[in-house]
Amino acid sequence: MIAVILGTRPEIIKMSPVIRALGKKDFFILHTGQHYSYRMDRIFFRELSLPSPKYNLGVGSGTHGSQTGRMLQGIEDVLLDEKPDTVLVQGDTNTVLAGALAATKLRINTGHVEAGLRSYDMSMPEEKNRIVADHISNVLFAPTRDAVKTLKKENVRGKVFLTGNTVVDAVKQHLSLVDSVNGEDYLLVTVHREENTDDPSRLAGILKGLREVSRRFDKRIIYPMHPRTGKTIERHGLQKLLHSINGLEVTEPVSYLPFLSLQAGASLVLTDSGGVQEEACILGVPCVTLRENTERPETVEVHANVLAGTDPKRILHATGKMLSTRRKWRNPFGDGKAGHRIAKIIKSYS
Repeated sequence: MIAVILGTRPEIIKMSPVIRALGKKDFFILHTGQHYSYRMDRIFFRELSLPSPKYNLGVGSGTHGSQTGRMLQGIEDVLLDEKPDTVLVQGDTNTVLAGALAATKLRINTGHVEAGLRSYDMSMPEEKNRIVADHISNVLFAPTRDAVKTLKKENVRGKVFLTGNTVVDAVKQHLSLVDSVNGEDYLLVTVHREENTDDPSRLAGILKGLREVSRRFDKRIIYPMHPRTGKTIERHGLQKLLHSINGLEVTEPVSYLPFLSLQAGASLVLTDSGGVQEEACILGVPCVTLRENTERPETVEVHANVLAGTDPKRILHATGKMLSTRRKWRNPFGDGKAGHRIAKIIKSYS
């Protein structure tokens, strides 16, 4: 029996090809509820035609310590009852940390999907999570050759497999389900990282950068805004700055399939999301990353992405550069069969 542990929408998306490849037997889904909109998550599972979680811990928000602690207790209780042979976690969230810790302490085989990514920025909570998960897991599914090299260099104890990235599978499997956006010319913005949304000076820099972009380029800017970002804007009086961005359309967060459609139709994506960097690269859409580093360096190496940080002038320059770039680059994340490879390997451990 395999326990698939997830807790955020990116994990649902990236685990979906693995879940499909596992078939209908011998696994169950445990959802920690780290992304705590039950309605939105139900929509995700229904949209992607995935089985509903057998367990939903409903952990919700909180400090890193309290959130991870509640997850640890809830996951351990489920694992003790179900007694799975193997646990699968994906990515770099608190759910991944809690799932890997609970499983390994119970001496359950643990597989980490998307292992070996590194930003080399230890101020990021995600960096700590992915490093711990990599070093305590038994089986590591590396999405790229660079990730394999990182894991070998760090001398991880688990067995490393090069599988490709399940994000390619997910994009290919789900793109046919969305309505394409034609005849429009717009930029797409996403900002959700803690270091940007909780720091008013960094967030102001991003908004100023978007204002400069709106003045230079005559394009709509579609911005599905994370609730945490909206609270920071309100708390620190950044509404006037937000409203000074020409052509800006702030929307509620959108679910995965509509967002995939928005990405596919965009002239450019500006984001601080690792997953969006990957998806834009796969879709052939230029990307500007609103961070100083990325754990997806392959996107930069193939010239699909450029790092701009939160400085307005750098954001403007990077936007101009990427709008004029040729939208032809090699997809560095694999052939879209990672889910099948992972399922086949993990079944041999169960």
